[in-house]
Amino acid sequence: MEPDRWLGVELRHLIALEAVSREASFGRAATSLGYTQSAISQQIATLERIVGEKLVERPGGPRKVSLTEAGELLLRHAEAIVSRLSAAQADMHALGSGQAGTLSVGVYQSVGEHILPDLMRRFVEEWPRVEIRLDESANDVELLEHVERGSLDLTFVDLPLPEGPFEAVEVARDPYVLVLPADADEPEEATMAAAARLDLIGFRHCRGTRSLEALAPEPLNFVFKSDHNGTVQAMVAAGFGAAVVPRLTIDAADERIRVLELEDVAPRMIGLAWHRDRHRSRAARAFVELAHEVSAAFSAVPAQL
Repeated sequence: MEPDRWLGVELRHLIALEAVSREASFGRAATSLGYTQSAISQQIATLERIVGEKLVERPGGPRKVSLTEAGELLLRHAEAIVSRLSAAQADMHALGSGQAGTLSVGVYQSVGEHILPDLMRRFVEEWPRVEIRLDESANDVELLEHVERGSLDLTFVDLPLPEGPFEAVEVARDPYVLVLPADADEPEEATMAAAARLDLIGFRHCRGTRSLEALAPEPLNFVFKSDHNGTVQAMVAAGFGAAVVPRLTIDAADERIRVLELEDVAPRMIGLAWHRDRHRSRAARAFVELAHEVSAAFSAVPAQL
């Protein structure tokens, strides 16, 4: 039996393909990787010979090179392979670090403001040799992409998780509230049906917003969206609309607004997620346990650790 030619595919071939796609040039791809242009050309030619398909269109002259359909297909697999290698590298570093080293955690605003300060204080006291690195984003899907690539060990997320190689534990439940200007008339009932009749201020990048839209009996009328909690609250306070948001995203002590807990919307579930195929260090597991304890001040969540 003829040996499987695909066993000859090497990581450097896939990295070269990714660089050519990114740079649209053999020369720039070579520069970005520290190779000569001829070396990149040889790696792509070898890869094409192994897989038996043309992967790169070479128009010649100053025109940009591009991937063929086969090249695009292989690139998607190549990116996953390179991501897993990066994750493996991060795993080996974490395993070798023991109780020291670095723990990288993704957060978003409401968690960063209400849960993270006490959590960080307690974690640093118990794990003084572990350096915490934080990455904040308004989009938890973006944070999960960092987990998949291995640049984050853990991230706070809204549950349920989107599709991907992740596992998570719930650490807090955050009720949805209807936020109105202080001088606005109070609706007869605080429900999604009542909210659907109002002009709304909302979040631009929030998976929870799509869930709310699915619950509403009619399309929601968003007149403004922002990724900043304070901006959403300020716009409501100024009378530009109402908001349906998780309670942790607003300052309920603000006298310019009125906060009503929604009667027919399940609370947002906040979790901590990690890559299911990666090693979780003792420090990472301890961080999850402490997050659950600290979050108990905001909601009652049964232990699932």
